[in-house]
Amino acid sequence: MSHVLATYARFPVNLVRGEGTRVFDDAGGSYLDFCSGIAVTSLGHCPPVLVEAIRRQAGELIHCSNLYGIPLQEELAGLIVDELVRIPGKVFFANSGAESNDGLIKAARRFGHARPAAVGSPRYEVLSFSRSFHGRTLGGINATGQDKVKEGFDPLLPGFRHLPFNDAAALAAAIRPETAAVLLEPVQGEGGVNVATAEFLAAVREVCREHDLLLLLDEVQAGFGRCGDPMAWREIVADLEPDGISWAKGMGGGFPIGAFWLSDRAVDDSGTALSSLMGPGSHGTTYGGSPLACAASLAVLREFRDGGWEDNVRARAAQVRELVADWEHPLVREVRGLGLLIGIGLDTARMAVPEGRLPSIHLSSELLAKGLLAPPAGPETLRLLPPLNVSEAEVDEALAIVRAVLDDLKAEN
Repeated sequence: MSHVLATYARFPVNLVRGEGTRVFDDAGGSYLDFCSGIAVTSLGHCPPVLVEAIRRQAGELIHCSNLYGIPLQEELAGLIVDELVRIPGKVFFANSGAESNDGLIKAARRFGHARPAAVGSPRYEVLSFSRSFHGRTLGGINATGQDKVKEGFDPLLPGFRHLPFNDAAALAAAIRPETAAVLLEPVQGEGGVNVATAEFLAAVREVCREHDLLLLLDEVQAGFGRCGDPMAWREIVADLEPDGISWAKGMGGGFPIGAFWLSDRAVDDSGTALSSLMGPGSHGTTYGGSPLACAASLAVLREFRDGGWEDNVRARAAQVRELVADWEHPLVREVRGLGLLIGIGLDTARMAVPEGRLPSIHLSSELLAKGLLAPPAGPETLRLLPPLNVSEAEVDEALAIVRAVLDDLKAEN
């Protein structure tokens, strides 16, 4: 009998070891990993550069309270702001994506107090979008545009509304006096791998400027190279200039770390910086930004910066699209995504699936049995999330397994 709370419907495998793009179970089985801990192990399993960074830092200082200076935080924040975001701002380090998004939501409300509505009341509302996912905290599930994550957690927190994704007209019509911010994923991962269009992101930027709203981007799954550029939004609209960004997942290569960034731009005529609104006492964490976490993240982000993986991400993404298109497979409706955040949309009406089982989960289970880890993204989408340094041969191997299983799942006419 398990003593672990049953909050996950787990696939029937126990993974105990990983190396590069492969993982191994407790029975000696080997699997090609195109799940990557759900976009986490961005350099594969146990890359030497990350293992050595953790080992070295663990022998020097593992934890230090944020009541004291942590030089590695400054070093990591400088790398993120100066070399990756490339817009002046400041970073808060957390432990997860949900925490990072909660930080952005708090920043939006603090901004709404500093920049109240015309009648003088604080603005507090955050607009997000259908099929979005922003974490499992109470703040995160209220920001999420999927009803299933909210079931049984009433009463819901006030201050959130969900709009149709990629619908600029709906956004423009939705602004109220209490609206303070717009929160969106440039690429929706959990919601089915849906990419924001350039036209939509540009329209969001203009609505935010017109109505003095914060433009907040959730790059927890899409960021730090998963989509090509270190900033996923820059792959879509290069000059977007958001006000806040959240990250986690791939930024630590498997070691838990999250962060959110706030711009230094002025929010009033006196030159008050947006980032300054989150001052002492406004936010905190016990473990976030520990020396060990920062050392791990520095190793991963430097390796991505220096290793040329951006080109590999784009090349392998093109390889996936070309190969799947060549199949002309009856069960494949389309390939969606950006970089190596890829969704294969399924024609579930033509799939042979046991009654009562979601098609995408059934497909993932069949792939597991053939030696490939690839998670679902909603009921009709298979997700491919290989490490950013995945090889051409490994992509060929994974797609051969996907095609063979899809062939087996074709319903009889």
